[in-house]
Amino acid sequence: MTVQPRAVTLSRLLLALIAALFAASAMSADYDLAINHGRVIDPETGLDAVRHVGMRGDRVVSLSASPLSAERTIDASGLVVSPGFIDLHTHSPTPLGQYFQAFDGVTTALELEAGYYPVLEYGSSISDQPLINYGASAGHVMARVLEKDGLKMSDAMGTPTPVGIKGWYTAALFLFTDFETALSDSLTEPASEAELQQLKQMLEQSLDEGALGMGLPLDYFSAAIREPEMRMLFSTAAARNAPIFIHVRRGIDGDPSGLREVIALAGEYGTSIHICHITHNAMSNLELFLREIREARAAGIDVTTEVLPYNAGSALISSAVFGRDWQTIFNITYEDVQWAETGEWFDQARWEDYRESRPDGAVIHHYLKEEWTQRAIAEPGVIVVSDLVSMVSRDRKVAPHNGAFSKVLARYVREEKILSLPDAIARMTLLPAQRLQDYAPEFARKGRLQPGSDADIVVFDADTILDNATDMDPYQEATGIEAVIVNGEPVIQDGKLVEGVYPGRRLLATPAKAAQ
Repeated sequence: MTVQPRAVTLSRLLLALIAALFAASAMSADYDLAINHGRVIDPETGLDAVRHVGMRGDRVVSLSASPLSAERTIDASGLVVSPGFIDLHTHSPTPLGQYFQAFDGVTTALELEAGYYPVLEYGSSISDQPLINYGASAGHVMARVLEKDGLKMSDAMGTPTPVGIKGWYTAALFLFTDFETALSDSLTEPASEAELQQLKQMLEQSLDEGALGMGLPLDYFSAAIREPEMRMLFSTAAARNAPIFIHVRRGIDGDPSGLREVIALAGEYGTSIHICHITHNAMSNLELFLREIREARAAGIDVTTEVLPYNAGSALISSAVFGRDWQTIFNITYEDVQWAETGEWFDQARWEDYRESRPDGAVIHHYLKEEWTQRAIAEPGVIVVSDLVSMVSRDRKVAPHNGAFSKVLARYVREEKILSLPDAIARMTLLPAQRLQDYAPEFARKGRLQPGSDADIVVFDADTILDNATDMDPYQEATGIEAVIVNGEPVIQDGKLVEGVYPGRRLLATPAKAAQ
């Protein structure tokens, strides 16, 4: 045996130490951002364990059993690390809306129920500085109004619509407000054959441009949209493999005919459909609605649904629905409705006065029961959404939907134990991503937390997360969200907004997919 001189041995040790330092340096350079020591939950693989997440650019590249070094690190000890939440149903593409959704753990906020037309103009007030990801479906009813009434987006208001709230105001105009003169044709008149062909071309153009399916808020145009138009919509969507996001026609409390109509058409044409806010349509007949959706899925129809964890609706007092027999539809009366600005409750005299004198004011109508919401949340496969209404200014009160995801985690996971934490996270991440990924392949990288997935991540405290917004004080951030990562860039860190960072992106279906 040859004994190496001590000096040589020390030299080799020194070289080994230098090599180790270089290796550590290389490892550090491999990761732009690391989240260490967190409870990582990936709903697709079922992972639920302490892991360390390494990111490079806008992708997750490593899940390690050992802590990782990186240019920037986040210590998630005692916290949950999950994919960022995906909201399929929001109406607030505004800076204020994105701010509050980020504090609710949302990394992708989509307008799919109403959609937008032209789709590439959606989110004009945030497109230069998007805090989180955003996108929209093709807005059928907006295209319909343009085709039938020849209106521009600002015409019905009589003044130019502020660019920053264009998405919301068009939804408000076309979905919630009864402009009897300006929109009379589109609200009441069926489309002619020539108009149907033009609408088809407009929708196909939106799909070619990357719209994330079609939006069909059918209930608000029930009198106008007849069977030929429905068949055009379902056949066009089926030919493009595009999902339709539908607010079904709503009859009196519990009437299932609107649900049955769209399920039958989906079965006939092979169209993928998503039923918006199931409790707000089914009401007292929720069990029947859920059962018929289960039966349709068992029969091979691609149908999904969603729930928002709130027991009231919010709309302008001049809304078209309040021009119908709304007390029978919602099974409520004047005493169940509040004036949003002050919280005062109505009686018939005040209702009739405000409908005439204050048509631009919002009301909160309480027509759902908590047991219905809990039942829908417990149903396997139901996706969680916010249905966030316009957040334009803190001076104008809105329904307090800006803590929807935090509310589910606080109320229905931690307190009521209706869902396990991994199940709840799946309903906010993987399930909405799967709803879209067959049509928009980019979503195959979202809703997951594994190497190769998009670096959209939320870090939260499962023991303290809480929604704080109320009817009378809606502009309160949810608490317990410690960090939000969008495309690899922190927008919230240590529970605070990171100033001057706008890593969000407009999300589109690939044109190649849309053109198939």
